Amino acid sequence: MNRRVQRLMDSMGAAGLDALLVGSPVEDIFKTYGANRRYLSGFTGSVGWLLVTMDAAFIAVDFRYYEQAQRQAPDFVLFKANGAIESWFAKLVEEAGLAGKRLGYEPHAMTVATWQSLQKAVQEMPAESRPHLVAAPALVEELRAIKEPEELEALERAVALADEAFLAVARRLEPGWTEAQVAWEIEKYAREHGAESLSFPTIVAAGEWAAMPHAYPRERPIREGEPIVIDMGVRVDGYCSDLTRTIVLGRPDDRLRQVFDIVLAAQLTAEELVRPGMKGEEAHMLAHNVIAEAGYGEQFGHGLGHGVGLLVHEAPRLAKRSQDELKPGMTFTIEPGIYIPGWGGVRIEDIVVLEESGARVLSRAPKVLQP
Repeated sequence: MNRRVQRLMDSMGAAGLDALLVGSPVEDIFKTYGANRRYLSGFTGSVGWLLVTMDAAFIAVDFRYYEQAQRQAPDFVLFKANGAIESWFAKLVEEAGLAGKRLGYEPHAMTVATWQSLQKAVQEMPAESRPHLVAAPALVEELRAIKEPEELEALERAVALADEAFLAVARRLEPGWTEAQVAWEIEKYAREHGAESLSFPTIVAAGEWAAMPHAYPRERPIREGEPIVIDMGVRVDGYCSDLTRTIVLGRPDDRLRQVFDIVLAAQLTAEELVRPGMKGEEAHMLAHNVIAEAGYGEQFGHGLGHGVGLLVHEAPRLAKRSQDELKPGMTFTIEPGIYIPGWGGVRIEDIVVLEESGARVLSRAPKVLQP
């Protein structure tokens, strides 16, 4: 059994579970929902279930994925699961010996329709053969939050390629390019240099548009002197990166310089002072206090950061009221911003890995207004 499954078994025991069912709420065509399944088994197919007990692990897939599952998940017992879950779940439970046992399911990874089908499958079983369905805590996500050495290596490759793609395009950018053109050039460079995909659709927002943290790129020409927020990431070997830089073409005016300097000071402060043992809320306030003292506290309305790994948004969460404990081995973003409707915005974002002594910054793209 692989070490990730062994660690999960330990967590299941602590949570009072005899088994855990792991799937995804929808078909994972774009590699955004099946991260727990992939993390535990290595299986990258779009559909399938894992069933982990205290002494065995099954992978339940349909005909399309028999061979792939055997190749990618050799530690798992292949279970042929064709048709709706009601048609095969009882047999899987029988093979796993779960009659009368506590079977955990992931409520955050299940649609209402799937939950209803799962309940129906159990209810149709003889009473003495039924497992007890129990809503499980986020056991796999907790494991994923602490990166293993090979995960860090993949993530660092994704970070390096994002840095490279950003610089390659930013240094060519000139007035008249559209936001959509910038986004396409970034994607084109990334795919031509080894990215398997983007982490998310690239954000390029110039001028007043930059006041929206999650703006989408338009067919609107970029002009000299206005802030340009570029938020991008690439996926390499399954792992994501996330990078934001704010730049300007030509000479920035005094207001842009001032806002940029405040955001940069907030970001550097958080990167320097974040430590293991802090709660996500405490880390957020390291940057928020800098921005608030400069008079822009109301213009920084989102969290300081989020975990990054197989998904571009995962545990931990660094934000107001977040009680997530930051631990060595976690990788997350630090991305404060200031957003002023009618004017624009500035955001600067790095990925860091938390070590015993503090944060080690992985992102290397220069943090300068003029690339």
